[in-house]
Amino acid sequence: MSLAAVDPEIAELIKAEERRQANTVKLIPSENYVSKAVLEATGTVLTNKYSEGYAGKRYYEGQQVIDQIETLAIERAKALFGVPYANVQPYSGSPANLAIYMAFLSPGDTVMGMGLPFGGHLTHGWSVSATGKWFNPVRYGVRRDTGRIDMDEVRSLALEHRPKLIFCGGTAIPRQIDFPAFAEIAREVGAVLAADIAHIAGLIAGGAHPSPVGHADVISTTTHKTLRGPRGAMLMASTEEHAKALDKAVFPGLQGGPHNHTTAAIAVALKEAATPEFSAYAHKVVANAKTLADELLARGFDLVSGGTDNHLILIDLTSKGVGGKPAAQALDRAGLETNYNTVPFDPRKPFDPSGIRIGTPSVTSRGMGEQEMRQIAAWMDEVVTALAKGDAEEVITRVRAEVSELTRAFPTPGLDG
Repeated sequence: MSLAAVDPEIAELIKAEERRQANTVKLIPSENYVSKAVLEATGTVLTNKYSEGYAGKRYYEGQQVIDQIETLAIERAKALFGVPYANVQPYSGSPANLAIYMAFLSPGDTVMGMGLPFGGHLTHGWSVSATGKWFNPVRYGVRRDTGRIDMDEVRSLALEHRPKLIFCGGTAIPRQIDFPAFAEIAREVGAVLAADIAHIAGLIAGGAHPSPVGHADVISTTTHKTLRGPRGAMLMASTEEHAKALDKAVFPGLQGGPHNHTTAAIAVALKEAATPEFSAYAHKVVANAKTLADELLARGFDLVSGGTDNHLILIDLTSKGVGGKPAAQALDRAGLETNYNTVPFDPRKPFDPSGIRIGTPSVTSRGMGEQEMRQIAAWMDEVVTALAKGDAEEVITRVRAEVSELTRAFPTPGLDG
């Protein structure tokens, strides 16, 4: 029986979410639209199969097809990123990062990562994460004057604390990451360097951002975001030296059977990412972000680091006289989907911060370009300005109608074709 017949309530909610995704401008930088092919692979009978272990060495029989699917995904990851080792089993980005800890550290060892308020990730040693509770975290940040990673501070902290593991990468970094500089520091102190490229994996695959391969010992990434795959993750390494330790950390260290339907969808996404069309997409994501950033700067918005080199823009709304949370909520009512976000040296609390975080992966997937980026910036300015004046509802209603009209001109990947 169909979903609509078995559970009409859930079926209708899914339809409602399809409509919402189709008629809003999705600006959250960690979100994207997957293709119809990726959607089809995700919703298959592969979800019925348990496959603990790795190809050729499973703990359940009946793996003749699953082994081929996982091997194909691994080979495509290795070819796309130019690495000799890949593991496609991690359930998501956080477990992938936890596997790195398990492979290289013991509880209480020192790890160094970017502080969460500066753009790092919870799993890079932040206090509320298991990684900050079970290990000894040392955190680096950005310079007040530039908003960019302070590599002098990174080196100074590394020499002082001698971490066994250093993370580079994060969730709100609008500039390119200097992988060679991090690698030099890691070598100097004898640390393992882990590059978390969850946000920029698609840009790296498409040649629109430098690669950590050859610099970082291990690389972790989600498979959604700019890579336009399903909600999963991968681990890779620049050499085969750490392959056994990483494999053992994922299974049996942290996980049981992999999600085979997700593995198949990852394989599809990796095949799509190896095409010239995807490379053009990745470069367009960056071009759109730069246009959007320039338009926001021209309208008086303060951008952390003064702009962007990638897909992501971090906006400090302090000078606009509004907080990030009410701004994100007002923009959402206007059909412009963002997320409120802490900015470096933020005096406000994390649940009511000063900033919002936006990006261009999703709008680029829909085929939007520079003209639409200029219009989006104008709409954001109108809504935020009206909100600061305390009379935003009329503007929000008008912008919402204009956003709906714009989105009708741009197909929704996975739904419209």
